[in-house]
Amino acid sequence: MEHRELNHVALHVADVAASCEFYERVLELKPMERPSFKFPGAWYRLGITQELHLIGNRTEPVHSGNRGNHYALLIDDMDEWESHLQTLGVDYRERRLRADGALQIYVKDPDGHTIELCTTPDVKI
Repeated sequence: MEHRELNHVALHVADVAASCEFYERVLELKPMERPSFKFPGAWYRLGITQELHLIGNRTEPVHSGNRGNHYALLIDDMDEWESHLQTLGVDYRERRLRADGALQIYVKDPDGHTIELCTTPDVKI
């Protein structure tokens, strides 16, 4: 028996349309075909094989932070992503250098879910 990969991350969101707008405009994720479930939601591609599943009708509070519940997306160019976020007027936690040399910034979606954008440790500042 073995684990092959992370297949998807599922987030419970209050307003699917607002979340879709954020994930498409801010994080530039591409929507995917979603089965015809009896509850609202949306699916997005994360990289090559992983997915993000949004599940609508959240009523419970979100508890998320950079040192708590969050997920990370590996990015290609920190300067470009920071410029993109600044152009859109999106609040984010300033760039920091992780102990292993990776760069990190954090953004929050409309529900308060924290998303880390990070580089690999070998990327130069």
